[in-house]
Amino acid sequence: MAESFLSSIAAIVSEKIGSIILEEICLVWGARRKLERFEGVLGTIKAVLVDAEEKQWTNPQLRDWLGKLKNVFVSHGSIKRKVLHFFSSSNPLPFGFKMSHRIREITERLDEIAADKNKFMLASDMSRAPVLYREKTHSFVNASDVIGRDKDKENILQLLKNSSDMESISVIPIVGLGGLGKTTLSKLVYNDEWVVENFKKRMWVCISDDFDLKKVIVDIINSIKITAEGWSGVGLLKHNELSVEQSRILLRSTLGNEPFFLVLDDTWNEDRQKWIELKTVLMNGVKGNKIVVTTRSHQVASIMGTVPAYLLEGLSHDDCLSLFLKWAFKEGQERQHPKLVHIGEGIVAKCKGVPLAARTLGSLLFSKFEERYWAYVRDNEIWKLEQKECDILPALRLSYEQLPSYLKRCFAYCSIFPKDFIFNNDNLVHVWSAQGLIQQSEEEQDLEDIGNRYIEELLSRSFFQDLVQKSSYINFKMHDLMHDLAAFISRTECALIDCVNPTIPGTVRHVLFSYKVDDEEILRVVDQLNDIRTLICVVKEKTLHCEQFLNICNMSKFKCIKMLDLSNSDFDTLPSSIVNLKLLRFLNLNFNKRIKKLPNSICKLFHLQTLWLLGCKRLEKLPKEIGDLINLRVLGITSKQSDLGGIRHLESLRLLLIWQCENSEFLLQGMQTLTALRALHIESCSSLETLTPSMKQLQSLEFLRIWGCEKLKSLDGNGEQHIPGLRNLRVLQLIQLPKLEALPEWMRSLTSLDTLCIEECPQLTEQTIGEEDWYKISHVPNIYSDGRKLI
Repeated sequence: MAESFLSSIAAIVSEKIGSIILEEICLVWGARRKLERFEGVLGTIKAVLVDAEEKQWTNPQLRDWLGKLKNVFVSHGSIKRKVLHFFSSSNPLPFGFKMSHRIREITERLDEIAADKNKFMLASDMSRAPVLYREKTHSFVNASDVIGRDKDKENILQLLKNSSDMESISVIPIVGLGGLGKTTLSKLVYNDEWVVENFKKRMWVCISDDFDLKKVIVDIINSIKITAEGWSGVGLLKHNELSVEQSRILLRSTLGNEPFFLVLDDTWNEDRQKWIELKTVLMNGVKGNKIVVTTRSHQVASIMGTVPAYLLEGLSHDDCLSLFLKWAFKEGQERQHPKLVHIGEGIVAKCKGVPLAARTLGSLLFSKFEERYWAYVRDNEIWKLEQKECDILPALRLSYEQLPSYLKRCFAYCSIFPKDFIFNNDNLVHVWSAQGLIQQSEEEQDLEDIGNRYIEELLSRSFFQDLVQKSSYINFKMHDLMHDLAAFISRTECALIDCVNPTIPGTVRHVLFSYKVDDEEILRVVDQLNDIRTLICVVKEKTLHCEQFLNICNMSKFKCIKMLDLSNSDFDTLPSSIVNLKLLRFLNLNFNKRIKKLPNSICKLFHLQTLWLLGCKRLEKLPKEIGDLINLRVLGITSKQSDLGGIRHLESLRLLLIWQCENSEFLLQGMQTLTALRALHIESCSSLETLTPSMKQLQSLEFLRIWGCEKLKSLDGNGEQHIPGLRNLRVLQLIQLPKLEALPEWMRSLTSLDTLCIEECPQLTEQTIGEEDWYKISHVPNIYSDGRKLI
């Protein structure tokens, strides 16, 4: 079982509270006993958190209890900040008393909550029985009950027939999110006439979470005895009756010298060594053995498959509707209720082709014929509807429970964005980073690398999908049902508001306002919330009254805000009081077409990591002290300023996007100080004539894109050819540069360059590249000219 989401928060708080710094303060101010009492209460609660998190899904009262507990943990995360403030305080005496009082206050609140834990019969980590994640599957299926999978069945059979009979074992993985019908499809294949005729030994084993080699081997032996030898089930082997070696020997003799067909259903194991050990045992010296593996993880498919994974897609709308009606009515009964069938069309649209979702909602409506109730199901999110243990959200929850705690937090946070939202990996990583959701590794990897690894893991586990590779980033989406799951998990903390007078729990910390919500409603709701961490306003053709809004921001409830997105807003001045948002890490002012300047006080937001100013065409210049933003990692800017030299002091910068800076003839003098910069975009700078020599000294730069600079004649940087640097550059894109006549001589030294793309640069034709400039770039593996690969 993966570590509990809430348990991980408790551990973090415990670490903060128990820090050496705080202990020293407690010794000074006589609060040692209070600290010990606090740690005792916290330890008691932590011991039962894992069990509580598992049981909360079926116990609303327990969910409320956990919500109260989590609220205490999160709201008192500010203690660490107060402790650090102690050392800069000119009058530490009152602070010491306050700190001692604060510890007592938190302990009392935890005491009150902990007193209720006994009524839930929670087991500690040591005594807790292991949880079964999913009822074991079986191979029986009534084919007439299955709708819309005939084509998929034929495709899998074709893969089985086409896989080489000269191989000892061929493995066909079927991959898809929970509830999509992978097990049902495997049953159809398992019971198909061709499989039955060609394989006397057919085995069905449900792996589930516990990939114990001996257990799997014994299950395979028992499956053979039942299907091939006709055992009734009496006298089957038990896992604890054999040693690993005995089980291996018995499996070999049971398999014999005939080809077998094996289904390994619901496989989660991502340990390649375990699979190799099982595969070795299964090699019986016979060619043509076939294995079908069902999994939610692309990583599992990659480890086990001998052919590319079969990616199972959702049912068509018509098939999904047929399945829904089959579960909502008795046979033929739907013809008596045409209005309900019409409402059912809208309900099925929510299922997004997932059979288990259609079955869940159909079962929910069985024998209910009131149009009002059907409309309620249609108009509400799935996560708000009643769910049984075998329904869709519990099925998807299995995937969630398998996640490590750091991925649980990141996944749940994504519920704040609307359904069908197109994620950008770069932006999502920086959003996560702003909320402190990315754990710094001991290897001192960049947060960007760690965050992108998180995204890769969530993609591999089918939490994200519809991956589209762009030039320097990737886009992807979250399946609607996965969004429902995330919304259910984070319902007490995250809120997406798209209506008037919403009901919002007081514990909500992260809020996104849809463009459907006007200014007055935004201000009214914000005024009701406390301790906000994220505020995103999706503005479309509306005016967000900045002064009134930031007056609310100045209130104590905004003291912890970390992400503020006011993109597409319409104000001309950002008040200097923005400095009061001292913990702000992410500020988005993109496409504000009226703002003319930023207050210099913004440069005192020392925690700021991301600042977006793209499309701010009236912005005259950056503040003088912009270089004081020592933690800034991302900057996107549009400005009238001709010299952006102040940026050169941003030594933590990783991503810099300069767009429509129309007065800049020479960009970024002295930018060699940007030693951490990894991606640089220079786009639509119509006055730009040449690059500065210092740009060629960006030793960490991996991606460089120059696009739409109509006056740019040279990349040489005033003719200086032999400046070292750019040795880590992997991708160079030159697009819509009509006056660029030749590639620079220094490209010969770009030994790491993997991809060069040249598009709509009329003077850099294939002929000039191939003849005059070829010696400069012949070492580059991938060269593209107007979409055509040259080598």
